[in-house]
Amino acid sequence: MSAFDKLMAFQRDTQALGQIAGRLGWDQETMMPRGAASQRGDEMAALEAVLHARRMAPQVGDWLEQAKASDDSGVAQLREIRRSYERAKKVPADLAKKLAQVTSGAQGKWAAARADEDVSAFTPVLQEVVELKREEGAALAAGGNLYDAMVQDYEHGTTSAQIAEIFDAMRPRLVDLRATVLERPTPKRLEGVFDEAKQMKLTRKLAKAFGYDMNHGRVDKAVHPFSSGSGQDVRITTRTSASDPFSCIYSTIHEVGHACYEQNIDNDYLLTPLGCGVSMGVHESQSRIYENQLGRSRAFTGWLFEQMVDVFGDIGVADADAFYAAVNSVHNGYIRTEADEIQYNLHVMLRFDLERALMSGDLQVVDLEAAWNDRFKADFGYDVDKPSNGCLQDVHWSVGLFGYFPTYSLGNVYAGCLHQALRKSVPNLDQQLSVGDTSGAVSWLQKNLQQHGGLRSPLETITYAAGSQPTHEPLLEYLETKFGDIYNL
Repeated sequence: MSAFDKLMAFQRDTQALGQIAGRLGWDQETMMPRGAASQRGDEMAALEAVLHARRMAPQVGDWLEQAKASDDSGVAQLREIRRSYERAKKVPADLAKKLAQVTSGAQGKWAAARADEDVSAFTPVLQEVVELKREEGAALAAGGNLYDAMVQDYEHGTTSAQIAEIFDAMRPRLVDLRATVLERPTPKRLEGVFDEAKQMKLTRKLAKAFGYDMNHGRVDKAVHPFSSGSGQDVRITTRTSASDPFSCIYSTIHEVGHACYEQNIDNDYLLTPLGCGVSMGVHESQSRIYENQLGRSRAFTGWLFEQMVDVFGDIGVADADAFYAAVNSVHNGYIRTEADEIQYNLHVMLRFDLERALMSGDLQVVDLEAAWNDRFKADFGYDVDKPSNGCLQDVHWSVGLFGYFPTYSLGNVYAGCLHQALRKSVPNLDQQLSVGDTSGAVSWLQKNLQQHGGLRSPLETITYAAGSQPTHEPLLEYLETKFGDIYNL
């Protein structure tokens, strides 16, 4: 057996163990008894210790020196294994284990503090997470920028300065568009009480309509919707609200975008570094194009309106045009995941700036709530009413995902580029969507992006699919055109 074959066999076992760790995380959010949190933390820490040891095992380094790739995918496999190996060597095993243990427990404490609207109950463990992440960042940065080192875990090849440049270019036009739209009359909203069991039934139908393979997945409920797994076992979660069915519908479509990316990767890459999404920004491009450019389009919402009436009866809007306006209503709100397309990126920019300040030490954890509330008031013009609508609304910081937030807006930028290319390649797209047929869109995405997994770098992945390097212009042009039409600007 060649060094390459030995390396890949070892790597498949490592990937399999990583999938088991992910399944434990899924269970913690969906099925696990609340009282099991402490034991689960120990289980996750033990598994992380095994994974960390495998990722930096001396034989991996030996095999990397000896291995020869015979094709482009082999070259990419070696590139990704080497990147993971070099990262793992920089982080002490005790620190990796401690992070897994603390973040597992912090997740439960965040959920409880969020339910009780009690920031002070979460602050001590968040302080511990931040300190551990700073320690990890220092190890990874080796004298460089701590936050940049963290970003590499989610969007390798991108720096915080590059992200800030994109955000700075987007912000003025988004702020202007938001202000102009909010001066217009607000579209009529849906009315009624929407049975949550019926929502879940409809949402499973929508998942299948967007190509989600239920033979290799499932839909459950969680506080914070997410997608988990890759290859032959890819699960999603959603949430329901009796007064707001859109929360369930569009959370589901969003997570289906993530899940379909994972399900549609070439089976030859199963349980290898190429067998998952190449970055969180690229991953988010799939969830956002499914949710927004497809799911919130005039054509698709015309079909969705009929489905809603069939399931719920009178929903408070008279026709498909009014329903389209309701789906895309721009209005004040606190929650990032429920924000309209115009304001969503402003929510992300807030978090990007705050977490950079936390990591640099310019912002202390004890001052986070006040800093969040001040920034929110400055950006959105009104006060945060309660912590669950403010600094406690997201799970990310509790589990140590610093550097993750900016990839949400990078995903929107990438989705804008992909949508522009998709429209050129599938000229009858609206005709298909108007009857609930997403096959033209999802087939194009599968062929041009999803099947390739981690074969190319994030930037190369989007450039290959879209036909040119990504910029923010297609996204802003799409937003200005779409909302200009809805609000008669």
